[in-house]
Amino acid sequence: MASVNKYYSGPVSDHYDGVRFFNPDHPSTDRSAADLLRWRMKEKAARWPDAVRGRQTVPDERVAGLRITMVGHATVLIQAGSLNLLTDPVWSERASPFSFAGPKRVSAPGVAFDRLPPIDAILLSHNHYDHLDVATLRRLHQAHAPLIVTPLGNDAIVRSVIPDARVVTGDWWDRVELAGGVDATFVPAYHWSARGTGDRRMALWCGFMLQTPDGLVYFAGDTGYGNGEIFRQMRARIGSPDVALIPIGAYAPRWFMRDQHTDPEEAVRIMEDLGAAQSIGIHWGVFRLTDEAREEPLALLRDALRRRGIDERRFVAAEPGDVMDVAPVTTPIA
Repeated sequence: MASVNKYYSGPVSDHYDGVRFFNPDHPSTDRSAADLLRWRMKEKAARWPDAVRGRQTVPDERVAGLRITMVGHATVLIQAGSLNLLTDPVWSERASPFSFAGPKRVSAPGVAFDRLPPIDAILLSHNHYDHLDVATLRRLHQAHAPLIVTPLGNDAIVRSVIPDARVVTGDWWDRVELAGGVDATFVPAYHWSARGTGDRRMALWCGFMLQTPDGLVYFAGDTGYGNGEIFRQMRARIGSPDVALIPIGAYAPRWFMRDQHTDPEEAVRIMEDLGAAQSIGIHWGVFRLTDEAREEPLALLRDALRRRGIDERRFVAAEPGDVMDVAPVTTPIA
């Protein structure tokens, strides 16, 4: 029997074959059971601390200008144009379909849930459990009823648990107007999707370019580097971001992770390809998803910047609770 997509039905495209999405002109991200067994049996994972003391901040209700507050992992509060947005919100203790098993948080969210300002919108990049957390989405819906902006197919997942959620979907390069003079463009990522064993690549994945009156923001979600072409396309089509939120963790072992997650070296290459004025390292130090030591991304990021002669202040690894005000220095392409 032919496979049927349980989340999305739409026309074939250069990255959708009628059942599954894929990354054009790149190796498959699919990994076999043998690959997974080889990783788990033959590779050695670094030990992480059980807990890391962090700090929490209480955001202003609204801000003038562009402000980035790191909550943790890929969860970031973006305040711009009188709008408050969250990326891939996760306040749960585990990045897992289970509350009793799976990667456990080692540092508390940098903003307590009940100290959040009013949340107007959520940018939801894809459906992996460390990015799409239904428990957190339910809490946000009950408290704020935000608009959820997410790529094709993920609306079915959200509405299966929150039937009355406000959800807008899009394909790569589609653009959605938000309030406050802000709009979001769905941009490609080199990644994949799955919630279980039978739905691999049935929902799309993406990053976002967020155009605001106070600057251009790139949020990568999850991505590999690949040949780098998508990042150069973003720069040509939309412009160089004032700030780029780029993953720097969950990259080891490279033979298993290379086609889906960037390491710090590749994260710096993305910054260069985009021409980003400032970059912030996300997706590290909160959930142990892969084999590298918790602090290793920091050292590798510093090394990559030094080798390229780039001021370390241009690319900082954000810790939960960090707050950064961004001054726009670039002009998006209309």
